[in-house]
Formats: sequence, C-alpha cells, structure tokens
Amino acid sequence: MKMPSFIVKAGGVACLLMGGVNATAAESPSLVISENDIVALQSASGGLLEQSLQSNKGVADAAIAEGIVVPWPKDAGGGYTHEQHKRNYKAMHAAGLQFQLSGDSRYSDYVVEMLNTYAEMYPQLGLHPEKKEQTPGKLFWQSLNEAVWLVYTSQAYDMVSETLNGEQKDKILNNLLFPVADYLSEGQPQTFDKIHNHGTWAVAAVGMVGYATGRDDYVEKALKGLDKSGNSGFLKQLDELFSPDGYYTEGPYYQRYALMPFVWFAKAIETNQPEIGIFEHRDGILLKAIKTTIELSYNGLFIPINDAIKDKGIKTEELVQALAIAYDITEDESLSDIARQQGRVSLSAGGVALSKILASNNVEPYPYESKVYSDGAKGDQGGLTLMRSGDNESGSLIVAKNTSQGMGHGHYDRLGWQFYDNGKEVVTDYGAARYLNVEAKYGGHYLHENNTWAKQTVAHNALVVDKTSQFNADLAVANTRPAEQVFFSTGDAADVSIGRINTAYDGVAITRVQALVKPESIEPFVIDVVSIQSDDKHLYDLPLHFNGQVIDHNLKNAEALDAWTAMGNDNGYQHMLLRSQGDSASEGNRLTWLLGDRFYSYTYGSEASDGESAQTLFFQLGANDPNHNLRRDQGAVRRLQASNAVMYSIVEPHGEYNGTAEFVTNAYSRVKSLDYNTTKSGAELIVNMGDAGTYTLVLTTGKKGSAPVEAEVLQQ
Repeated sequence: MKMPSFIVKAGGVACLLMGGVNATAAESPSLVISENDIVALQSASGGLLEQSLQSNKGVADAAIAEGIVVPWPKDAGGGYTHEQHKRNYKAMHAAGLQFQLSGDSRYSDYVVEMLNTYAEMYPQLGLHPEKKEQTPGKLFWQSLNEAVWLVYTSQAYDMVSETLNGEQKDKILNNLLFPVADYLSEGQPQTFDKIHNHGTWAVAAVGMVGYATGRDDYVEKALKGLDKSGNSGFLKQLDELFSPDGYYTEGPYYQRYALMPFVWFAKAIETNQPEIGIFEHRDGILLKAIKTTIELSYNGLFIPINDAIKDKGIKTEELVQALAIAYDITEDESLSDIARQQGRVSLSAGGVALSKILASNNVEPYPYESKVYSDGAKGDQGGLTLMRSGDNESGSLIVAKNTSQGMGHGHYDRLGWQFYDNGKEVVTDYGAARYLNVEAKYGGHYLHENNTWAKQTVAHNALVVDKTSQFNADLAVANTRPAEQVFFSTGDAADVSIGRINTAYDGVAITRVQALVKPESIEPFVIDVVSIQSDDKHLYDLPLHFNGQVIDHNLKNAEALDAWTAMGNDNGYQHMLLRSQGDSASEGNRLTWLLGDRFYSYTYGSEASDGESAQTLFFQLGANDPNHNLRRDQGAVRRLQASNAVMYSIVEPHGEYNGTAEFVTNAYSRVKSLDYNTTKSGAELIVNMGDAGTYTLVLTTGKKGSAPVEAEVLQQ
C-alpha cells in the first residue's frame, strides 16, 4: 500500500492565509515565552536584538512562502524527511513567536494549518522505517528527535492556542499533542524514566504539553516520573546528572545538548509554578550548569571530552537560549561577553537586556578561572580540572580528565589530558568518530570506529598498560570506578593538579601530576609526571597526540619504516600505523613541531627500578579503516617495560614562524636538562631552561615509596 505523502505546496495554504492581519496576539503565552518577554521585545530595537528579530521573521516568512510540507517519515538522521520535520518544528516556533510580536494572523494561521496536517498524519504512523532498536520514534528514527519536535511544537501551539476554536483544539490535542506525549512517556518508560539526556528531552516535552493544555497529570509525571514517586523525572535528573559544580557527567558536548530542555522546561515551570523555585533547586544548580557550559570551552569551542563533535561551541542555539535565561535571573553583566561572541541574542526579556549592554559598549569580560569541576551527583567521582593562563581565546589551557566514565558516551581515558595554546588545540583529543547528519557516513550514526578507536585508551593522552584499554573497555565496570582528584592549587606562578586511579588495571596504581607554569619572561609551559606502581612488570605505553608538523627529534637509532603496519590487533592499536621508531634515552629526549606560527617542544625522560630500554614510536591513523572513516591524525608513543616507573615530560611553547615576512625566532627548545630525583619527602623534577630560569616541581608523598599527594612549583 502506498503511503500518503502529506505534502501540500504553497498554493495549498493561500486561501488560509488570506485572512489578513487583524487578529490580536494572545495575551499570555505560558511556557518559555511569557507576557513579560513579549512586552520587552515589542518595546526594544536595534543592535543584536534587531538582527535576531529579523532572523526569526525571515524563518517564519520563508516557511509561509514554502507552504505546508509534511512528508511521510522515511529517512534516518540527515535524510530529507528527517531534516524537513526539523525545519517544520523550528518554523512553527518562529511563526508562533512572530504572531505574538506582530498580531499578524498569517503567522498563527500557518502554525494552525501545520498542526492540523500533523494531526491528520500522526494517528496513521507506525514505528519509523529506519527506527533505532532501543528508542524508536514515529516521526523520526529515534524518540529523542520526537521529544525535541514536541518541545518546540508545544511552544508553537501555546503561542497560537487562543486563536483556535473548540473543534480545531480537540483535533490537535487528541490526534497529535496528547498521542505524542503518551508515546514518549507511557509508550517508552525505559527512556522517560532514564537519568540521561534522552530522558531530559522526553520529560521536558511531556511537561510542556501539560502546562500548555492544562494536563496536570503530564506535569506531575514530567517532574516526578511515571509513577510520580520522585525516583525519576525532571527533579531527579537535576539531582543526579549534574555535580554540585554544575558539571554534566557526559561532558561538555552533551551538557550543551541537554541544556536546552533543562533551561526551557525550567523556565516553563517558573512561569506556571513559581512556588517550586526551580532555579533555586540544589543551590541554583541550573545556573551553575549554564556557567560551567560556558567555561568548558576554549576559543569558542567546547572541550571535546568523551563523545564529542569538535566543531560545536558557545555559538550553539542551546547556549544562546540559556544565556538569556541566566541573565534574566542573575543580571550578571559578564554574560554579555558571551553574547558578544555569539553574535546574536535570544528573543526574550533576557536577550533584550543583553543586547542593550552590548549596544552601550559596556561589556565586562567573562571571568574564566583555573578550577576543578567536580564529577558525580555528590561531587565525589573525581573532577575535570582546567588550568589557565591568559585569556580564553589565545592563552594557555590544560585540561586534566580525572573524572568518572560519563555513562555510555564516556571514553576509557582516566587521567588523560589536553593542551591548548595560541588559540589552537596543541595536545589533542580525537573526540567522537561520527559525522552528524551526513547520510553517506553510516546515516549519521556513530561510526563503528567510535568503539574500536575513539573510545579506546590509546586514542587519548592516557597511560595504557599491556596494550589493553582501561577496565578492559567494559562499560559496566568503568561506570563504577571513577578517578580521584587528589590535589589542586592555583596561583600566579603555577597551577598544579594531581589525579589518581588504582582501578583502571588490576594491580596497577597510576598517579598523574600536571602543572601549568606561568613565568614572567617566557610563555607558560606544562610539566607532566606519571607515576606507576605495580608488583609485576608490565608494558607501559604513554601516547601523545599532537597537532602540527614535526620539525625535528633527537632519538637515537631512529628508524623510518619502509612499510607501515598496524601496531596491534585490538584496543585501538589496530588503527595505528607505525611510521618510525627509535630508542629513548633516560632523559633529554625531545620532539619539536610547528603549529600555526608557534613551535612546541616535548622534552621527556623516565625512571624505572627494573625497566628495560625505552622506545618512542611515531604513528599515524589509518590502519584497518577501509571506509576512510578516521582522520589521519598523528602522535608519538613512549614505551617502557617495568613494574614501578616514572615518566616525566615538559611541553613548551616557544618562538615564532612568520612565513609572510620570512623570519623565524627561538625555534629551539629552551630546556637544557631535566633531572628527576627522589627525596626524603617525595621527589622533585628540576627543569633547567638556561637564561629563562630553573623550575622545580616538588612532589610530596604520604610515606616513602608512595604516590604524590601534594605538589608545588618553585623557581630559582
């Protein structure tokens, strides 16, 4: 049987839109946009606000010109029908808001006709033909997209509902909004009651339908879970998905994605039930989460922790909306600095206020700080540590990942790290192996290589033991074994972090000390010390994934291989092509590369009580990748076989390369020597940088032979 297409071209709605512009706006929309927002928007103009107003009008006008286009669901993410239904919910939202602002019935008529068309189609839909097995949708391949659709569509309905007659309202509610809400809740309890971003979107969608239509039962289910006990639902998600510092356990990429339903539904709760005090819940956890999302970025892009697509940043729509809500509550003028970078504002009272600050040229810089963001609902599952010097657009930043797993989107990279400098990612993280909404790449799904490479330990700057990923890449085990943030200090001279994990590998304890040293006369640099304790001998691999062109190295007996072969059979090694290798000295090994207009040198050494000769292996991605799904990233692996060992290093920015003026300055590392010594109270790493000074990382242990518990950097 041929399914109907449900596509009506522009001419099909011409008669509907002939009604003129005499209708008046509804007096009180009741969800994210309230009467206060409409009044503020109608009385303001100019600046970023004007651009945002015109952009919204452009979306609504273009949708009306196109007409009602509601195709029968067919395609997975990125396909035509998927993208058209996304365009439809955004168009309905834009047109509903435009109706509220202008009173022009062309916009309300468009929304009503679109809702009517969906109300005719939805009762006939079965599960989507490209359904995801765990969470199938009807309009979309997964119910997550259906929930997003309903979050937007419920707002569009809310903004035009007062124009509907009884028959229209009954049809839209009983054939569309209620059935979608029922499917997302009672129809998929495993998602609705899940403490996860999919659950957040679902409860927000159902709760917003409840507020817009007077269904108190929907609101109660959304707030407290299907059984209304409070063991799941929106309030429980606020309690369990964020740490006390506002860090979302899946990492910044998914924190950004989950932020929209969290703040939009919270705004709807505040509008309808201010007595709940939702923005005061858990000591203002949502406002903390908004600021944390901002702070987990560098030069406009989110730090790619766990599954993350690396081109997402602070300009994303979720943060534009959240920023305005945060300002409306806090009146924190430093948020205007983020609005400046976003280049647009939310169409809300908060957006109006931010636009006025920007128009006055009175922007206060946002205060990025060195900080530990605790992980886990109680803040007891390690933390993500950020150490900063300079501004957030061109300064230096170390990210130390001493966190929990991050659920199913987490990677096996405890005590991994990244380094940013000069506006660029220098020591890199792969992020996710996925091309979102690119049908040609596995329909926009996470690629197979996300599991075989991107999640594996060797894909990160974290210690690998016996060429096996942490926790043997067992998610159930990893979810129960967070890292520990042992120590953190910040100061003008240096920021220092100590992370530890004793459960990533049986019988192996790993401690990582990292310092961002901030001298007055030279660029900030990184000190990194990895201490490993075990009763048995193991093969230790310490990768460094770096971005740039290799300039030189000083390895002994370096060998370039005629044929590149995979470095292993599994745990990510099967994707690494061994390009060259050489013997490492006990100290003073150096690798220098060029990135942009700056040089970076990696100077390193190791100590081991029973260690064998150390090696350095250079690799490039691309082995066992027949579909060319992986980027051709590169890196170096330091390899050492020992029981107890210490692997230490410096990452040092220096010099300048100017291809236009054809000059080069300070192309060589400043490090004259690295000396690691044990002391009565612990150990010390002495970094001699010649005329630039000598810097000593002093490590204090609880007792002789144990791991460091405190550290500081001294300059001589």
